[in-house]
Amino acid sequence: MYSTETIAAIVVVARESGIEPAALLAICHVESGGKVFAKVGGRLEPMIRFEGHYFDRRLSGSKRRRARAEGLAAARAGAVANPATQAGRWALLREAEAIDRQAARESVSWGLGQVMGAHWAWLGYASVDALVEEARDGADGQARLMVRYIRKAGLMAAIRAHDWAKFAHGYNGPAYRKYRYDTKIAAAYKRFLKSTTTEPANGDGDGKNNDALKRGAKGSKVADLQRNLAALGSPLAIDGDFGPATEDAVRRFQSRHGLAATGIADKATLGAIGKALPLSGGGSLFLDWLAKLVARLFGRV
Repeated sequence: MYSTETIAAIVVVARESGIEPAALLAICHVESGGKVFAKVGGRLEPMIRFEGHYFDRRLSGSKRRRARAEGLAAARAGAVANPATQAGRWALLREAEAIDRQAARESVSWGLGQVMGAHWAWLGYASVDALVEEARDGADGQARLMVRYIRKAGLMAAIRAHDWAKFAHGYNGPAYRKYRYDTKIAAAYKRFLKSTTTEPANGDGDGKNNDALKRGAKGSKVADLQRNLAALGSPLAIDGDFGPATEDAVRRFQSRHGLAATGIADKATLGAIGKALPLSGGGSLFLDWLAKLVARLFGRV
């Protein structure tokens, strides 16, 4: 299972990308086997896999002959075995880079999403080195790289529909059935869904899941939340749609009141909002608040 720090990093990327956090966490977890980093040469590096047949295709002439002679390239997929350890794989990459740096980096699947370096131009990176730096930029960098591939491959709709078979086919190819990627993602999704910080809005759209309101929720309870936050100083449209602005307002309120700044209006947060409202302090406080509001509206404050 991922560390708390890794989960938090992936959740941030998921929200930035418009993906349900539990869904992205599940996909990442299955693709990476729950491992994000390996310590190589005193540094935490992303998990990699070197593909000798990719390297072979990118070389010619003396370079290809040398790579084949050193056991780094072969025409057949799988003919170049990957060392069992990540340190060994990184050493293998360094040997390949000594022959052709770009070809070597293009021949590696990078990070928790196992994205091939060869896709750098297709994914919009300036170079394969830019893709590699993204992968080496922590768990969030690896997640951003994976999301780029997901978006480019047209798999966002499958994630939103929780169609794991369609997603797995698009991401892993027809072999997904053999390795049961779809059922593994479905099981991981259910596990991550239980986490308070990654749980998505419930299906009824009115935030009735343990009274917690979060991104994607809609309905009268969200409108009430927005109304209360507006009364506490956060300028919000009262539209009953829990979007980024409402999430930011919740997070700011939580930070000001010593709560975990998750952006999710859970029971504790809703209780704190209720206590902070002017009306909760009694009639005189309410009248004072109302007087100030009227004065503000008429330009007297």
